[in-house]
Formats: sequence, C-alpha cells, structure tokens
Amino acid sequence: MSKVILLCDINSFFASVHQAMDPALRGKPVIVGGDPAKRTGIVIAASIEAKRLYGIKTGMTIAEARALCPQVIWVTPSHRDYAAFSARINNILKDFTDLVEPYSIDESFIDVTGSLHLFGSPLEIARKIQYRINHEIGVGVNIGIGPSKLVAKMAAELEKPNKIISLSLEDWPRVIWPLPVQELFGVGHRIGRWLNLIGVHTIGDLAALPVEKLKRRYGIIGEILHYSANGIDYSPVEPGTYEVIKSIGNQITLPRDYYGWEQVRVVILELAEEVGQRTRKAGCLGNRVSLTLKNPQFISETHSMTLPAYTDITQEIYEAGVFLLKKHWGPEVAVRLVGLSLGGLIQGQEKQIDLFAWREKNEKLDRAMDQIRSRWGNNSIKRAVSMTQLGVYHERKS
Repeated sequence: MSKVILLCDINSFFASVHQAMDPALRGKPVIVGGDPAKRTGIVIAASIEAKRLYGIKTGMTIAEARALCPQVIWVTPSHRDYAAFSARINNILKDFTDLVEPYSIDESFIDVTGSLHLFGSPLEIARKIQYRINHEIGVGVNIGIGPSKLVAKMAAELEKPNKIISLSLEDWPRVIWPLPVQELFGVGHRIGRWLNLIGVHTIGDLAALPVEKLKRRYGIIGEILHYSANGIDYSPVEPGTYEVIKSIGNQITLPRDYYGWEQVRVVILELAEEVGQRTRKAGCLGNRVSLTLKNPQFISETHSMTLPAYTDITQEIYEAGVFLLKKHWGPEVAVRLVGLSLGGLIQGQEKQIDLFAWREKNEKLDRAMDQIRSRWGNNSIKRAVSMTQLGVYHERKS
C-alpha cells in the first residue's frame, strides 16, 4: 500500500514563538537576534511580516534591518522556549500517529498511513493538525503531503505560509521538474554550482542526467541525487531518530569583557544552573563537563574533565567548571563569551550515594528551585550573585 507521509513545517518558527508568547507582537515586524547593545546584533530569524512587507532576511545586521524597517521590534533569542514549543507541537502530532520523526526544531515528518481509518483522509488529517497547532500552540504551520518523505518535504516548500499542499508522483514531473535544481532537497550550494557548470539548471535536467555521471563525481550521493530528482525515496519515518542527546550545554556572549576568575565564575554558576535544570528535565545524568571561553580577540578555547560520578547537580557542574577555569586559564583571563556543557549523558536515576549527605542536600535544593521556576517562571528565583552587576545570564534570558 502506498504510504501517506506529512511534513509539518512551522512558519518563521523562532519569531512565531515570541508572537505566541506575547500577543502584542502579533501582526508586527519582529526580528529575533542578540541585543545590539551587547554585541550580537544580527538577524537570526524574522517574522512573516518582517519578511514579506520589508524584505528582512536572516543574517542581516541590525543596521541593514532597521534601514528597511525603522519600527522593527527586536527580541532576544530564547532557546528554552523554542525547545518547549517544539516538544508541544510533536506531542500534538503523536495524537495522530506514533510514527513521528523530528527533522529539525521546527520540522517533523509523520507517517499517517495506519491512521487514515481513524482520522479521515490525508487532507482531513492535515487540516486537523494545522487547526490544533494554530489554536493550541499559537503558531502557523505549512504541511506537505506525499507518498514519501522527499515528496512531502518538497510539497511543503511549494507555497507558504499556512498552506497544505498535496503532491503525488504523477504530478512530480509537471510541478517539480521545472524548478531550479538548487531547490531539490539535498542539493547544496557546491553541488548546485557544479551542476550549473555542466548545463544542469532545473530538477528535470538532473533527472535526465545519466546516473553514472553523478556516481563518478559524488559516489553514493550522486545516485541518491538521481533518485531524488525522479521523486524516488524509500526512507522510512523513524521515531526517536533525534531523541538521543549526547550533551546539554549553553553559552552566552557577555555585554562587556570580563576579567579574572572571580568575574567569570559568576557566569559559570549561572550557566551551570541552566545546564543542570535542563539535564534534570530530560531525566539524564552526565559525567563530562566542558568549559569554553572566547577572548576579546575572538579566539576560543575548550577544556573538559570527567567527573568521578554521574550527576545532574548544579553545584557539581559549577565546581567542575571553576576547576577547569583555574587549571587552564590564568587569574587575569579576559573573556567575551562563556560556554558550559555536560556530556556523557545516560538515561536513568542511578546515583552515587554520598556518605555525608551533601549530594542529597544539593539535590533537594535543585528540585525545589526547579519546581518554583516551573510554576512561576525562570526568573522567579535566582542566586544572590545574579543580582549583582556581574550577573548576566538570567537578565539576558528574560
């Protein structure tokens, strides 16, 4: 039986998340990026309004964006919120099928072949998904429908935003072949440039190109390109493909250069709180802490250490970060960016028992703070040092 696969692609995801969280931003030109006053002033993402009405694009500087739209609204990225929204969206998709494969933070493939008798035709299912995501999450979604992941992906890219496009293999030559070859899923800039040089300008041109020529140039990748150009894709939707987490980390560009161990360790503590909280939320434990520092000359250096026991405790992550700081950087170190991560992650709650109960005390403290933040927000409780002039992470995340 022919499969029915959907690709759900959230419109302008990062910007849409902020508009969903703050109704005052809806319908307005919104740009997601670092705070220009804190040296990270480029466009990471833009709302539909910013793109369509003013031509703002990802990668523009703040000056370029403001020249196109003086009234643009600039918001700071919040990756925790993006991950939370992505998880909520995938939970909706799992109400229709257990075959859900996140492709990226804002895209997921779902195989609804076995769900048609429960929820109706492919178009009906797509409409139900689109309605629920819009009304329950507050963001728009493009949905492509096809007999394979490739066809569904290409369908979703044909027209935006908030569209549902169904594409069959019978329609493939008429709809897809006239498109520029660079628009074929899997054709990157380098391959596209080579194809143009040999006279291949459309996807139809690529489909007609002898597969042997592609294989001589790119091996198995060339063969896949040949199949893709002809709409052939046998890859299944694989739940859990991206659920294995290897490490959890965060980094932050500082509003000014920090000097010395005492200043930098404040940021390490704030990052340790974030990393610890995310690790506990994921139900993981880790045993390898990595610290990254970037100096004012934009030179980065990373060092790691393995802990004696697996942990998700903020204090232990922090202490390992400070140990790395003092071991590998001098006391007068100058820093413009700090990154901290916990790796070697495993699932489960098996922990080393502490004879003097200090670990248990720190665990209870972490859990209590997690509960408070879960109910009242991330800034509802923080360390006293974060209230000083050296504290930066919580203020940026707010």
